[in-house]
Parts: sequence; C-alpha cells; structure tokens
Amino acid sequence: MLTSVKSTTLTLGTAALILSATACGATSASDNSTASPGSDELFGPACASLPTSGPGSVAEIEKQRVDSAVSGIPVLSTLVTQAQAAGLAGTLNSAEGVTVFAPTNDAFASVSADTLKTLAADPTGALATVLEYHVVQGQLAPDQLVGTHPTIEGQDLTITGVDDDFTINDTAEIVCGNIKTANALVYLIDGVLVPPTTSQPE
Repeated sequence: MLTSVKSTTLTLGTAALILSATACGATSASDNSTASPGSDELFGPACASLPTSGPGSVAEIEKQRVDSAVSGIPVLSTLVTQAQAAGLAGTLNSAEGVTVFAPTNDAFASVSADTLKTLAADPTGALATVLEYHVVQGQLAPDQLVGTHPTIEGQDLTITGVDDDFTINDTAEIVCGNIKTANALVYLIDGVLVPPTTSQPE
C-alpha cells in the first residue's frame, strides 16, 4: 500500500492506523543483532490467531503480495479497510522487499473514535501519513529488528528487545512476527504507531 504521501502534522489528538510500502532504506547495524527466533520461525502469542488453512494461513500468505495476503488475516481487517481508504493497497502490492508493522483490530480499537474520525476525514493525507509510518523499506528478519529504521513516511522508528520480545517506540509490542509474504515480512503489533512529530492517539 503506499503512495508517496508527504508527512503532515496532525492536529492534537490525531493519529493512528497503518499498513504500507516503499521508499527510504531501512538500516540495522549488525552489532545490534540479538538472539532471536530462527529465520523461518513465527513467534508471538497472536500467531495462534492465524487461520490454519485457506486464506490467511501461512501456506497461502507466502504466495501472495502483502496487501492481498493480510486481507485474509481476520485480526487485520481494520487495517485492511484503512489502507484501502488511504489508497495504499496497490502501491504496497507493487513494492519490493518491505517490512510492515501491522496493528491488529484490538490496536485500532484502543484509539479514540474522534481520532479515527479525524483521520478518516483526510484519507490520503493524515491517514496515509500514519499508515506509511508502519512500513520500512527492506525485509527485517527477527535478528535485524533491534535498532533504528527509517520508514517510508520519512521519520524513524526504534525497536528494542531480545529473543522474541520486541517493542517499537516504547509503545507497541510485536505479538506475532516473521510472517512471510511474496514481497514483504509482516509483524503484527498491539498498538498504532504515531510519527514523532504528531500527537499520540487518545
């Protein structure tokens, strides 16, 4: 998903929503590597929510481009709706080698209705900006997560953690990681990330 949308400063109390797709290169120094799950392993409690067969299952997801793949994952239905509203789905599917930090439905549910309404009122501006902040260029394997990475929105996000316990910007945790699609790696997260220059969602 992701058109090249300019960063915009959101009004106080505005911010929330994601998914994504292409531009700036992600960086992660090798000396930041930590002991993490193997390169092919899923990790995190929310992985149990993935369908075991059919759309949204690991076997199907790995054959599909990222937006099409996440469309089959029930716990990402809100994200999919928001990405489509922002006009980012096609761009994301055409992107090559991205990492998407995908807020779950519960993550969106924790954002105030007023904030969601404000973002929805400006789908290709404020909403697209927040969604782009959840996408990093380059596929980050679990052992490459720790560090600071530029997003396609233009600002950096920072990941800390060890083993299979990772936190993004000290606010959102990875609850299912290392989901492979045909052109991306996806990590489900339990919060909506907000670009540093914007206010936190209420």
